[in-house]
Amino acid sequence: MVSCSTFHQVVSEGRDLDLTASPFGFMICAMLDHASLPLQLYHKAKSLLWDPREIDLSQDQQDWTRLSERERALIADLSAYFIGGEEAVTSHLTPLLIAFQREAKLAEEMFLTTQLFEESKHVEWFDRWFAAFTNGEPPRVESAAYHMLFDQELPAVLGRLLNDSSAEAQVTAIATYHIVIEGVLAETGYHGYSRALRSNNLMPGTVRGVELVQRDEARHIAFGIYTLSRLCQAKPSLWDTLMTRLNHLLPLALAIVGDIFAPYGEDIPFGLNPADFIEYASAQFDHRLAALERALG
Repeated sequence: MVSCSTFHQVVSEGRDLDLTASPFGFMICAMLDHASLPLQLYHKAKSLLWDPREIDLSQDQQDWTRLSERERALIADLSAYFIGGEEAVTSHLTPLLIAFQREAKLAEEMFLTTQLFEESKHVEWFDRWFAAFTNGEPPRVESAAYHMLFDQELPAVLGRLLNDSSAEAQVTAIATYHIVIEGVLAETGYHGYSRALRSNNLMPGTVRGVELVQRDEARHIAFGIYTLSRLCQAKPSLWDTLMTRLNHLLPLALAIVGDIFAPYGEDIPFGLNPADFIEYASAQFDHRLAALERALG
């Protein structure tokens, strides 16, 4: 096995680490920096475990029967956007873990194991939700922008990490997932549940489940901002890579927000206004960008 002292000596001298001497191909580092943000988030994830099966949906089932057909359709559509996204991330996030493993960033690996677990749990939550309210059948997402993001953009940038784990590739992947998908789109979706359900004292179990998903993903966003700032501090030219990616994806994200409401014309269920959600998504984008700028000093 490769010891920590050997590892740090090799890295300080700029040499490649030869793992062939170890029969298992890994190194042992006994000391972890528990004050580092990745490990703080890792510990928080351990302390905030929740089980989708334990959320009480009995009141939700009563409320569901009192909603109009169009109201039920909008909540089901919003949930379909979520479960598709959660499935895509669960399937495609592993290459980022591999990229961290190649760099021997154990704290990042440890945090990302919690994120992968949580993404799987989010799939389980929405799967349970659809089983309870639509006989397990999510409506099909018709948004071309949505399919462009989740079927093409996301798997492409994360799949790239399998062969190219460069800082540029990591920035592009993290900007796509942690900033745009979680930090803009998902946050706007949570706002939709809040305006439609919580503001009307409807479906408290659904509201609770979504709040728990949001709590998990707040950690993911924090990790993304931390990692992007670390990469850009080490190589300032990556800021241009980051901004190019974010500016490429923002119109796609805003199109997805608009597409959620498109089937309902001007009479949106729950009195929702699509323009408010476009504005909310844009504000979330600005908020994430400001956080990145602060982190870089």
